[in-house]
Amino acid sequence: MENILDQGKWALVTMALFLGSLVVNEWVFTNLEFVRGVNWIYLPAGVRLICTLLFGLPAALGLLAGSWIACFCYYFPDDMLRSVAGGIMAAAAPYLACRWARSALRLQPDLGNLTAWRLLICAVVYAVMNTTIHHLWFFLQGERAVLADGFIAMLTGDIAGSLIVLYTLKVVSALGRSLLRRRAA
Repeated sequence: MENILDQGKWALVTMALFLGSLVVNEWVFTNLEFVRGVNWIYLPAGVRLICTLLFGLPAALGLLAGSWIACFCYYFPDDMLRSVAGGIMAAAAPYLACRWARSALRLQPDLGNLTAWRLLICAVVYAVMNTTIHHLWFFLQGERAVLADGFIAMLTGDIAGSLIVLYTLKVVSALGRSLLRRRAA
C-alpha cells in the first residue's frame, strides 16, 4: 500500500509541475505560440522529460491526468477526441524517450551519470518522438495545411523548452551540492 501511495505522490507532483509550467509558459512566452498548443519555446516539454526520467511510470500517469485537464479545460474544450488523444500522446512520448534513454544511454536510476551531453541527447530524442507522434496524429486527422511548419515549430519548442528546464535544473543541482559541501567543511 505504501508503494502505491508513494507512486501516487509522484504522479500528483508531476501533474502539478506540468500544469504550473503550462501557466508559466503561457505567461512568459505568449507571443511565441505558433498555433494553439504549439510554441517556439515550450517549457512543459522539459518538465515532461525530467519528471519521467526521475519518476518513470507514475510521472507518465501524472502527465496523462495533467494533459487531460489542460486539453479538456483550456486547449480543446470542444473537441473530446483531440483532448483524449492529446493527453495520451503527451504522456506516451516522454515515457518512451525515458525508456529509450535508460537503455541506450545506460542512465542510472538516480540520474547521477546524466551529463550535459546526455541531457542534450535526451532532449532531442524526446522532442523528435513527441513531434513525430503528434504530427502523425495531425496527418491522420487530415490537418495537413501547416504540417511541415508545425513540425519545425513543435520540434524547436520542445528542444528549447527541454534544454532550458534541464540545464536550469542541472545548474541548480550543482550549486546545491556545492553549498552542501561548503557547509560540511
